Amino acid sequence: MKLIKFINRFEKTIINNKTSQFNVGNKVRVGVMIKEGEKKRVQFFEGIVISKNKSSIDTTFTIRRIFQGIGIERTFPINSPQIKSIKIIDETQAKRAKLFYLRNKIGRAAIKIQGR
Repeated sequence: MKLIKFINRFEKTIINNKTSQFNVGNKVRVGVMIKEGEKKRVQFFEGIVISKNKSSIDTTFTIRRIFQGIGIERTFPINSPQIKSIKIIDETQAKRAKLFYLRNKIGRAAIKIQGR
């Protein structure tokens, strides 16, 4: 019991409450801190949220974008100290919890979300 209470207290200190509430289907811009040599800078990754995996401290979300005709997916832990900002660009309500069907779409169809 003591271990469970300790873990719960530890999780509360780490959980990032500053992140905005976004849903699957939203277009977001995530600012990620990148270290190049001795310099640090923020690099932005913009795309559609295709999935969220919720598990208290281990919550992750996956963003998909299309760059030069190639689909790029990146998974971020929401409580990571490397994430500096999450900005919602376009709010959309999706009819599904996971938008993996967008992987098979090409061009304009990959941008459209079912239910728009």
